[in-house]
Amino acid sequence: MRFQCPIPIQEYDTVTLAHGGGGKLTQRLIRDLFAPTLENPFLSELHDGALLPAPGGRLAFSTDSFVVSPPFFPGGNIGDLAVHGTVNDLAMCGARPLYLSLSMILEEGFRLKDLWEILVTIRERAEEAGVQVVTGDTKVVERGKGDGIFLNTTGIGIILDDVDIRPSRIRPGDRILLNGPIAEHGMAILSIREGLSFESGLESDTANLWPLVQKLLEAGGRDVHALRDATRGGVASALNELAQASGTGVVIQEASIPVREDVRGACEILGLDPLFVANEGRFLAFVAPERAEELLALMRTHPLGSEARIIGEVVEDHPGVVRMETWLGGSRVVDMLSGEQLPRIC
Repeated sequence: MRFQCPIPIQEYDTVTLAHGGGGKLTQRLIRDLFAPTLENPFLSELHDGALLPAPGGRLAFSTDSFVVSPPFFPGGNIGDLAVHGTVNDLAMCGARPLYLSLSMILEEGFRLKDLWEILVTIRERAEEAGVQVVTGDTKVVERGKGDGIFLNTTGIGIILDDVDIRPSRIRPGDRILLNGPIAEHGMAILSIREGLSFESGLESDTANLWPLVQKLLEAGGRDVHALRDATRGGVASALNELAQASGTGVVIQEASIPVREDVRGACEILGLDPLFVANEGRFLAFVAPERAEELLALMRTHPLGSEARIIGEVVEDHPGVVRMETWLGGSRVVDMLSGEQLPRIC
């Protein structure tokens, strides 16, 4: 279902400072735009916070901020990232997402039509993920002191039974599974930001990973040791973070890492390494070696894992360091970036 924007655009077509001043325009923004678009019983109370029922079991709690530029890009907008990014962080803890908070920093002059479209996207992605936006906040900054729109979301989820997901459970011998081709989100953002045109029309891979992760955890249980989504900094940063946190070494095979040809070509033209480019629908799973092939086959039965691969393993050697066996038969260290390869990307 598509919603109709309830704000009369002919009266206010952009955000003004008064929309963030706490007065009538603020209330109108909340009453006429936010509340009906994101409507649910918790948010409709219009309380200072959300009064939620206490779910049984262990809880996961995660927060994230989204500063993508531009806020609309091939395959989605900042609203997709806000919901998917937070439910995916919860999924990486082994948790079924339940609730989200949503805070916005808007720049004076941001178009209300664009704000409404982002809110509708948030509503749709939240419904698809089975979560509710239960509380939030809005601030407006002066023109030139922001970049249109920044979002912050916090998520609460409940951890599945018989699941223990954390870097300290990574062991030598673990196999590393990747659910699909990498670098699509970062290259889609770069193509629109820089006005580049590629024949294939690159699109972001932004997606809710929980349905795939749930299948993996329900089948693998405690044989799934750690999960990490490969967002900012790409697969390389995610692997380094987990190697350092667990005190183990990692070896990956370049030939096993899936990269679509159009993405690889775009990266080559721009001098970028796909391993370091951001993703929004890709994650790594560290699993017990005796279950790796079984869990890989399971992942491949889901659309988000149809191109999943085993890309490497955990070793005792070189703790905290990631090495890659190259196409040519050599080996090189895959370190974290020392700077920012693609700014304002997620």
